[in-house]
Amino acid sequence: MISRVLVADLPRHVGERVRIAGWVHRRRQLKSVTFVVVRDRSGLAQVVAAGSGGPPEETVVEVEGLVTANPQAPGGLEVTEPSIGLLSEPAKPPPFDLYRPSLSAALPTVLDNAALALRHPRLKEVFTIAAASVAGFRSALDGLGFTETHTPKIVSSATESGANVFGIDYFGKRAFLAQSPQFYKQALVGVFERVYEVGPVFRAEPHDTARHLAQYTSLDAELGFIDDHHDVMTVLREAIAGMAAAVPETGVVVPEKIPEIHFADAQELIARLSGEDPRGEPDLAPAHERLLSDWALRTHGSEFLFVTGYPMAKRPFYTHPDPERPAYSRSFDLLFRGLELVTGGQRLHRHAAYVAALAARGESAEPYRDYLGVFAHGMPPHGGFALGLERWTARLLGLPNVRQAALFPRDSHRLTP
Repeated sequence: MISRVLVADLPRHVGERVRIAGWVHRRRQLKSVTFVVVRDRSGLAQVVAAGSGGPPEETVVEVEGLVTANPQAPGGLEVTEPSIGLLSEPAKPPPFDLYRPSLSAALPTVLDNAALALRHPRLKEVFTIAAASVAGFRSALDGLGFTETHTPKIVSSATESGANVFGIDYFGKRAFLAQSPQFYKQALVGVFERVYEVGPVFRAEPHDTARHLAQYTSLDAELGFIDDHHDVMTVLREAIAGMAAAVPETGVVVPEKIPEIHFADAQELIARLSGEDPRGEPDLAPAHERLLSDWALRTHGSEFLFVTGYPMAKRPFYTHPDPERPAYSRSFDLLFRGLELVTGGQRLHRHAAYVAALAARGESAEPYRDYLGVFAHGMPPHGGFALGLERWTARLLGLPNVRQAALFPRDSHRLTP
C-alpha cells in the first residue's frame, strides 16, 4: 500500500489515476450508477461506478480510479472510472447506520458495540481531540523542563490510604491496582525535580454517575523547589493552555491568570447566592461547583476557577497545611464549566511531618515505610496535580456522560468489550 493516496490528499491529484483504500461508508444505488463513499483515516471520498450493486457498508475495499473535479460532489471532487476490489469479505451490517450524521442508538448500545461505533466520524473525532490534548500537555511540560515518566500500576498498598482500590492476586500475594502515581512521582522529584506521567489509574468507587469511571487516564505532574501551591497552579495553567492550544477548534480560552477563591470564601458565596448554608462541610457538592463556575463566568469572564484551601480533613495525609490556617490546606481544585477537573497542591516534604500526619490520623507508618524513607534522604518543597483526560474531553465537547470520552469505558457495571 505504499502507493496508496489518502482521501485528504486527493485535491493534489486531480486528473490523475490513483489508488485509495478504506471502508465503504455509504452506498447509494441509482438506476444506472452507484455512488460509493469510501472512508479512510483522513476523510471521505465519493466514488462513481457505472451500474448497480457494489459491496455493502463497512466492507474494506481498494479503489483505482481517476480523480475528477466536480463542484457538486462532496469536497468538490470524486473518483470516476473506478476499479473496486475487496480487501476482506463483504461486511455484515453493523447494528446502527454509521453513515448518518449522528448515531441514533442509545448509549449502552453504542458502548456494547464500541469497536464499530468508534468508526463513526463524530465519535472518532472525540478521541482525536483527546489525543491532541495529551500532545499539548506533553509539549507544555516538556517546554518547562519536565521529564516524562512511567510508574508501576501494580502496588503493594493503597496509594492514598483509602479503601477505593482494586485488590488483585500477585503470584499468591495481595496487591492492588494503583489509584494514582502519587508516591512515585513525589519520589522522582528527588531525581528529576520536575516529572509528569500520562497513564491509567483505577478507582474502586461504587459510583454510577455520568462523571465517574473505574479506570481513567490521569495526566499527572509534580515539581520541586516551590514556595507554595500557587507555583503548582501556575504550572497547571500553562499545561491547560497547552492543551487548549492543541485543539483550537474547540474554542476554549484559558485566561492569563485563572481567578481563584478560597474554600471558606466559596462557602460564604454559596450561602449568599443559593440560600443554602454549606459552611462546615469539608467538600463542595456538584451543585455548588456549578454555581461557583457560573459565578466565575459572570464575574471574571472565565470558564476556569481555582478553589484553594480545602479543609485538611478532606485531603490526603501528605497534603501541606496552611501554616496560618492549619485547618485548611495548601491545596486546590480547578473547576471547568461546572465540574472539578484537576486536584492538586503542595505536599509535605519533611520525614517528621509525615510521621506526625499519619499519627494524627491514627494510622501506622509501617505500610508507608518505603514511601516515607525517601523523605529521610532530603526532599525539596514540592507539589503537583492530577487531571482526568476523560473529564477534560467531555467538558470540552459538551458530552453529557464521561463514558462518551472513554474508548472502552470501565465502571461498576461494565467490564466488556
